[in-house]
Amino acid sequence: MSDFRHDTVARQGSADMATDAGLRSFMLGVYNKLALGLAVAGGLAWTVGNVEAVRQLFYTTGPDGALSMSILGMAVQWAPLVLIFGSMFLMRRPTPVMTNVLYWAVVATMGASLGWIFLVYSGASVATTFFVTAAAFAGLSLYGYTTKRDLSAIGTFLIMALIGLIIASVVNIFLNSPMLYWIITYAGVLIFSGLIAADTQRLKLTYYDLGGDQAAMSVATSYGALGLFINFVNLFLFLLRIFGGRE
Repeated sequence: MSDFRHDTVARQGSADMATDAGLRSFMLGVYNKLALGLAVAGGLAWTVGNVEAVRQLFYTTGPDGALSMSILGMAVQWAPLVLIFGSMFLMRRPTPVMTNVLYWAVVATMGASLGWIFLVYSGASVATTFFVTAAAFAGLSLYGYTTKRDLSAIGTFLIMALIGLIIASVVNIFLNSPMLYWIITYAGVLIFSGLIAADTQRLKLTYYDLGGDQAAMSVATSYGALGLFINFVNLFLFLLRIFGGRE
């Protein structure tokens, strides 16, 4: 996946990308795969959070009534990270089949790992936040698709900011600071909002770099959908912190 998350140099003459039929077809493939992935992930999250027999596989109830993750739950929780980082080392020459399997494996495990949101937040607030995220995603991705401004430098900065955000989140596990919690939350919203726009533009430029290679475009479609899927889910989770009504 790292092959498609590096900075791509914008080229002269690409100002009319939005009118290119091939580009529209490529981007539509990415968005369709993303939409289907979100539907699958959402269905799995709802099932884990609301179907008692399934929930018991992922969570256990302590003597005080508190829920904690089972071994299966913890394995699924970490599976997306393992899959993504593992693919960076094992998929040196990715094929359409390999990247497609990677995409759906990440979607499935990430979706199942999100069942907890239905245990913590009300169904109405989850649904409302999802639609707010979808609207924000549409606007940000449209901006990335249509802007003639080069967003590569912003994308690089946001990746570095994301690393800082992850470090701050780990530190706050031990500090448990409410102030740092909210700083991380609002920073997360800004970072993933920017990444949605930057990654959309990067996908446009990737399409032109591939020069019509159908196999490479199929790989790029899966990687592109995966990157946007991760951005969408993280933006949703940070917005849920802000707008979500707890059970």
